[in-house]
Formats: sequence, structure tokens, C-alpha cells
Amino acid sequence: MGPPITVSNLTHFYGKRRGVIDLSFDVMDGEIFGFLGPNGAGKTTTIRHLMGLLQPDSGTTSVFDWDCWRESPQVKARVGFLPGELHFYENMTGHEFLDFFASFRSGQDPRRRETLVRRLDLDLSPTIKHLSKGNRQKLAIVQALMHDAPLLILDEPSSGLDPLLQIDLLKLLQEEQARGKTVFLSSHQLSEVERIADRVAIIRDGHLVMVEKVERLKQLRERRMEVTFHTPVAADLFSHLDGVRVLDVERGGRHFHLGVRGGLQPLLKELGDLPVDDLEYAPADLESIFLQYYAATEQPNEQRKLVEVGA
Repeated sequence: MGPPITVSNLTHFYGKRRGVIDLSFDVMDGEIFGFLGPNGAGKTTTIRHLMGLLQPDSGTTSVFDWDCWRESPQVKARVGFLPGELHFYENMTGHEFLDFFASFRSGQDPRRRETLVRRLDLDLSPTIKHLSKGNRQKLAIVQALMHDAPLLILDEPSSGLDPLLQIDLLKLLQEEQARGKTVFLSSHQLSEVERIADRVAIIRDGHLVMVEKVERLKQLRERRMEVTFHTPVAADLFSHLDGVRVLDVERGGRHFHLGVRGGLQPLLKELGDLPVDDLEYAPADLESIFLQYYAATEQPNEQRKLVEVGA
């Protein structure tokens, strides 16, 4: 049996509008694979191909060696799927909705469904039209996981969940991985994927920017720090620190915008000897990584090409 997911030179256009262009990557057995990108980057288009909902203009997608377009029923039988755009039968109760989806697959353990419902603290008795966005999302998560499929394809699974439930969902996915599952997790939140993924692919404007191990990604990403000093500080004070860039200086040398990569210890030691009034350290975001890959304008074209695909 082949890898859980293989995408080879996948290209799709919606008429003249860009979908995805020449995507190629594999997802290995038993890993959590993060698929990151801003809204409109091509994440959902890729997932629709994996689920056999779109025919490629060129290239192929396969799940466990089954072609996702030509052998879609075999693919769907092996996937627990959570779409990014949820559409429900509004007049069904939660019980009826899950029973409806369970009727398409045999040999299910009802105890697994009950465990997931309790885990997510979900009431299945109201009709779906009376459920909040968060409870609709929880219902969709149960639907995706209750079949115990070997591959989970989840498009923005934490959307609509409160912060505590988002954390619990990530723990649940790690538990599924420990049980031997492979998880393909699409998200636009870098911090969410960094917590649990083994590898990450980043897509932007339909193109694959990089595929990289999370530990390597953490070394590459740059976080923003704002420091306000009580008295002006020289702009070149941080020039000797590796991984620290001065992005901007305001208020006559009292307010600094820094880009920080790698360990914080040398920078914090430097700041400890300075008259710091305030400090803000923002979480890492996708845009900082995009800028590193797309702003390498000083590099020769061939070298830049290698950087952009994470070679």
C-alpha cells in the first residue's frame, strides 16, 4: 500500500481564475501533516481534489494508491473528512445527522461515537438549526472521526471553537496519531499547526512555498518584538546579535521594532542592561515566513528557486 497521500504536479483552474499550480508532495504514514496558507491560497481546492470532488486539469492525487478522481469511492471509504464549508440538514437532530452518516459505512463501533460526543461535550438532541456555530463544528468533527478511518483530512477543524476546545481538539488529534492514524490538517493558523504537526507544507497564491519539518520551520520563522525604552537607545545596539534585525525605530530612538529568529537568551541578556519600559513579543505568523521566502531578491534566480520550495 502506498503513502496515505500523494500529490503529483496537481494543477487546477476555475476558468481563468487560479486554483492550484503544479503542487507535488507526499504525506507519510502515521504523521500529522500541516497544510498552511492564508485564505484563498488553494488549501480547500487541494482538499477537494483529495476527496474526488474536482477533476485535475493536470497532475494526479492519490490516497493509499487509489486515484482520488477515478477511484473516489475507494478513497472515501478510507478517509474521515471534515470540510471547511459546513452544510447540514437543518431539520435533523444531532442524533439523526450522525445516524445518517453512519448508515453509509458498516462495522462501526457505536462506543467510539459516544466517546467522541462526551469528549466534545456535545448535546445531540436539538435540531441542527438551533445549534451554535461552535456546536455545529463539534458535530462535524464527530462525523469525521467516528468511522475510525485510517486517514483524517480536516479543513480548518478548529474554526468556531472556543480556545479551550481548540486545545482539546489538538490533543485529540495527537491521540488519534498515537493510535496509528495519519492526519492531514489544513489551517491558516501557524501556532495551531506548530503544536502538533510533524511536517508542514505552506501554500500561497496556488503555489507550494515549502515542505519542511516543524523543527526546521521553527528555526526559520521570524517573530516580531516591540520594545519601548525609557531613554533613547542607539539603533546599531543589536547589530552584533545573530537572528535579530532592527525593522524600524520610532520616537527618537525610544521605540524599536525587531525581527527575532532563534533563541531569545542573547537578546534578553542585552535588554536586561537597558532601560526597558515595555516589551511585546508577538506569536509567529505565516506572513513572516512568506516574507523570508519571497523577499530574497538579492539571491540569484536559481538559488531563490531552491529556497522557495524548501530544498
